[in-house]
Amino acid sequence: MSRLAGTFAALRNVHRAALVTYITAGDPDKHATVPLLRALVEAGADVLELGVPFSDPTADGPVIQGACERALRHGTTLADVLGMVNQFRQTDAHTPVVLMGYLNPVEAMGAEKFAAAAAQAGVDGVLTVDMPPEEAEPLTGLLKARGLDSIFLLSPTSSRARLKRICETASGFVYYVSLKGVTGAASLDVKDVRDRLIDIRRETRLPVGVGFGVRDARAAAQLAGFADAVIVGSALVSRIAEQHGGLVGISAGLREFVHGLRTAMDGVRGTEAVNT
Repeated sequence: MSRLAGTFAALRNVHRAALVTYITAGDPDKHATVPLLRALVEAGADVLELGVPFSDPTADGPVIQGACERALRHGTTLADVLGMVNQFRQTDAHTPVVLMGYLNPVEAMGAEKFAAAAAQAGVDGVLTVDMPPEEAEPLTGLLKARGLDSIFLLSPTSSRARLKRICETASGFVYYVSLKGVTGAASLDVKDVRDRLIDIRRETRLPVGVGFGVRDARAAAQLAGFADAVIVGSALVSRIAEQHGGLVGISAGLREFVHGLRTAMDGVRGTEAVNT
């Protein structure tokens, strides 16, 4: 059983939703990423999403665009990101790590070389934002052959046909974008999200995570009542950008925020069966 599958199964058994946290690799600098990943886990994150910085992150709002710009100014490459995962694995063999980014850096490295290097580093899944399922081969095949999951996005505007195609192609979990627009967009409508997850679960047995627009503990708790995972990104990245006091201050701020998310999510444990 993969780390992702094992994590979701263990949480499902105790009726807890997974907390998935996103940060951009190389932000605020290369040396901070691994300590911040460890701090997120210690504060309650169940799955780590690590952004691969890219010069044209079209699916992301200004907060994550800014993080990508800072990381690229420090010269953060895809090879650096894989090195960070490898370093993280020296002390954590259990927490799943998903790379989230765009196709261009993967193509620049070469899909076969990337898949092999990602598996060797200890990556568990890959979410390539701008890769449609119709064009996902051969990358998904290369990843699957090495035990890595391919994660895809579903949006409020996804058609029934596209929903089916993505659910047939995806593995690990399905990432439902709760809002129309980019990361960090306006507040979400929890009832609409719940209704949409009912439709998605008709097409897949995979866990369904919800992200884009989760800003605080209240929203996380609302989603934890029915989603398999709550995904938080821009709210964390903005805190990295705003924190003072160097790495110690940033780590402390993230720990406090993530602990609050986890506590709020656990407060609604059992109100609805996860992955019903």
